[in-house]
Amino acid sequence: MAKLNKNQQKAATTTEGKVLILAGAGSGKTRVLVHRIAHLIQGKKISPTAILGLTFTNKAAEEMRERVAHMVSKEEASAVTLSTFHSFCMRILRKEIHRLGFTQKFTLYDEKDMRRLIMQVAEELYEGEEELALEPIITSISYLKGKGMTPSEKEPFVKEVYEGLRTAMRAYNALDFDSLLTLTVELFETFPEVLEKYQDRFRYIMIDEYQDTNPIQYRLASLLSEKHGNLCVVGDDDQSIYAWRGAEVEHILNFPADVTVKLEQNYRSTSHILKAANAVIRNNVHRHDKVLEANAGEGETLEIFNAPTEQDEVEAVIKRMLQLKEEKNYRWKEMAILYRSNNIARSFELSLMQTVWRKGEQWVRGIPYQVFGGLGFFERAEVKDLMAYLRITSNPKDQEALLRIVNYPRRGISDKTLDTITQFNRQKRLPLMAVMEKIAADAYPELELTSRGTQGIKNFMILYQGMTEKFQSASLSEALKWLVEKIDYKNAIFNEVKSDKGREFKWENVQACISALQTYEKEEDPTLHDFLSSSMLNKKTIDKKDRFGEDKLNLMTFHSAKGLEFPAVFLVGLEDQLIPHAKSQTKEGIEEERRLLYVAITRAMETLCLSMARKRTQHGKLVSCNPSRFLFEIPKEILKVTSWK
Repeated sequence: MAKLNKNQQKAATTTEGKVLILAGAGSGKTRVLVHRIAHLIQGKKISPTAILGLTFTNKAAEEMRERVAHMVSKEEASAVTLSTFHSFCMRILRKEIHRLGFTQKFTLYDEKDMRRLIMQVAEELYEGEEELALEPIITSISYLKGKGMTPSEKEPFVKEVYEGLRTAMRAYNALDFDSLLTLTVELFETFPEVLEKYQDRFRYIMIDEYQDTNPIQYRLASLLSEKHGNLCVVGDDDQSIYAWRGAEVEHILNFPADVTVKLEQNYRSTSHILKAANAVIRNNVHRHDKVLEANAGEGETLEIFNAPTEQDEVEAVIKRMLQLKEEKNYRWKEMAILYRSNNIARSFELSLMQTVWRKGEQWVRGIPYQVFGGLGFFERAEVKDLMAYLRITSNPKDQEALLRIVNYPRRGISDKTLDTITQFNRQKRLPLMAVMEKIAADAYPELELTSRGTQGIKNFMILYQGMTEKFQSASLSEALKWLVEKIDYKNAIFNEVKSDKGREFKWENVQACISALQTYEKEEDPTLHDFLSSSMLNKKTIDKKDRFGEDKLNLMTFHSAKGLEFPAVFLVGLEDQLIPHAKSQTKEGIEEERRLLYVAITRAMETLCLSMARKRTQHGKLVSCNPSRFLFEIPKEILKVTSWK
């Protein structure tokens, strides 16, 4: 306990009744929870089996268990129940679910399983000829389960699908992740004797990240704790950023605490960074009053840059990162670029891929990076398609690339036709492109392909011939632009994607591919082969998720950054309509967006740089942007306006 500050000690030793621990960013809440568990076991002589700790991630639960094991015996630590809400409910249902008409050997369906089942149920109910829009139905059902509600009469079709889904799940003896919680609550409310059994076992309950609980999680905690009343909730209302997935900040704002303890000493960030965070968040009306205090000294003033265009912003940020790497000897993994919307990452990825920088005594092309909280640019289907076209232009023997796009957009070449010719090319040990070239010249009548399939191959070979000629005679970007128009790729995307937003996003990615080639052409002796090589090298780094051990720059959304920290942080795209987001303009929405920026600011430990653009491409058009209104809430004396040039 001597290692804890005064408020941390109070939080760790106040064990009876309803306790609210308001743990500000970087204030050591995990340390407090671990000491609290150890105090219950060693100081209060509470049986470890009577302690329940609920978290939102397996990683958090395991970290807590490991740290508890360093303070008490391993046997005692393993007897404490530390798990996620879902794992805890799974454990209960494995023993008790027979009471609800399921068997104990139920199957847990994942997201893909549920999509298929919802589609099956919906199609049985739906008699129309048009294709069903499944996304709104799936979203509604998940939202209702999180709220512990059922569909109203105002949504008759969703109600029918919901009821049909319940029937099907019982018939298949299957549950989904949302049902783990809803059925546990149903079990407790239907069978009081079952609830009492678990109430008597778990007499001391702790919930981490309480600001992120949804109504069904809130109900579960209330039921379990109502007999003995020892419920300790830990969290920070200023970091409640998940309303879009059902979390309700009111749970922590209105918690009926017998004792409230504030952890305001921050062990992560410098004073200037915390001054910015405090200044922004104090503008929220609905919050517990608290002020983070730095333990790490005053630190540097914050740098802020207002770029003419988004590409100027990208180039300036990368240049400043290279300077910081040189000045402070930062590794790439110690820096992060954070943004509100995933599509901002695209411009950074393309420029990072092409940046030339000094590594020791050598000059190298491409800054290593990894993308979190969304698909990387080169992982997206439309980008993969275009890269496949470029790959077969550069290397006609690239069979994987050829198979990807030979019938996309559709040319009448069926899977059966492709299967026939790929078997033939393996037997003859010929490149697939060579076989298709012969088929187009009617040289293999023994294959007995359909006339439609043969014509599709002929059409593709005509296209391929045109591609090779175009890439030899025109610039790379002009050739790709010609190809996109030639295959009518825009129409293919618009036919495939139903939502306007999805169509626009995919089409913007296509335009970004062309722009990437335009940028690359400015290099000395640009070749298609070199462009593809550098692109694929970066794709390999993107594909490997969650690898902080490797020295790679981190790109992620504000949401994905929660719980992480970096010595140097760049917050980019700080413009109105992006933060606060255009779709979050209600009073509640603005407050959550402000909390989101607060979370982003408090990820920084030593260096915090803010940037925005006066013009940005949106929906294919260059539009003027205003700085985020939140920036005007930061005191001017801690800001240093810079050009980063």
